[in-house]
Amino acid sequence: MESSRARRSRRSRPSRRRPLMYTALAFVAIVGATAGGTVYVKAQAHSGAPSVSSAPSPATAATSEEASVEPVTQPTVDHDKLLATAMESVTVPDDADVSVAVLDLGSGESATYGDAAFDTASIVKVDILAALLLRAQDEDRHLTTAEKSYATAMIENSDNASASALWRIIGQAEGLDAANERLGLTGTEGGDGMLWGLTRTTAADQLTLLRQVFGDDSELSSVSREYVRGLMGRIAVGQDWGVSAAADGSAWALKNGWLPRSTTGLWDINSIGRVTASDGSEYLVVALSNGNATKEKGISLVESAARAAVSVFTG
Repeated sequence: MESSRARRSRRSRPSRRRPLMYTALAFVAIVGATAGGTVYVKAQAHSGAPSVSSAPSPATAATSEEASVEPVTQPTVDHDKLLATAMESVTVPDDADVSVAVLDLGSGESATYGDAAFDTASIVKVDILAALLLRAQDEDRHLTTAEKSYATAMIENSDNASASALWRIIGQAEGLDAANERLGLTGTEGGDGMLWGLTRTTAADQLTLLRQVFGDDSELSSVSREYVRGLMGRIAVGQDWGVSAAADGSAWALKNGWLPRSTTGLWDINSIGRVTASDGSEYLVVALSNGNATKEKGISLVESAARAAVSVFTG
């Protein structure tokens, strides 16, 4: 048992209470990725928990204000839809079909109407020349005098005998198809035997071919591209119709194709090339058609389609 002396001693001992610890006023910066800026912890002059306050700097406050403003998004332009609308104003005869494509060389934007395959007729001559130039590049040589003569007559005058001569040199359909694989044409197939005019193609593929000729990113060298452009800019009088109708009297470079089909008596009428609008803007244009009652009606159709295509970008 506890003795009476011990109990008295315990009652008389003064109590020892831990004194309050006061801390000096101080700011401890906690640097962190907070939305409001730098956070400070302020020590209090009592034993309670420290309070947290946010003190954004002027720079971070400005950033917060800017972040609160929603960015303005530019509307997406559906050029294919605009072209389809523009084509509603083009009169297409019941037996005819038409497909058209256009590329704005300035912006790189393009539009296509129709994805059917058409006979190329003589527009394939540009493709034949591109295949010939690729072959010459691979062999590290210039075109021969004969090849140049054939090329000039084939493009400027649309001479068929010259086209047949070069068709043989490139290896006919097999050679054309191999070249087109390198050029990026995926929907074009060379005609059987010597029937180069019955090569089948699409408007989208012909636009790809024109980009190889008139663009900078090309399998064709700059010298080869300039050569083709020069020939397409010197088309014989009487053959300068087609996509040139969309040039508003300005510069153009083109190749046309026309072929009466013996099986139907109807005409394939096609036109491909580059046109320069009155404001100086340049466009690549493709207009393909078949089932035309006459050559003249086919020309009228592709010219109307070419103008509709360019209007997508010129308004």
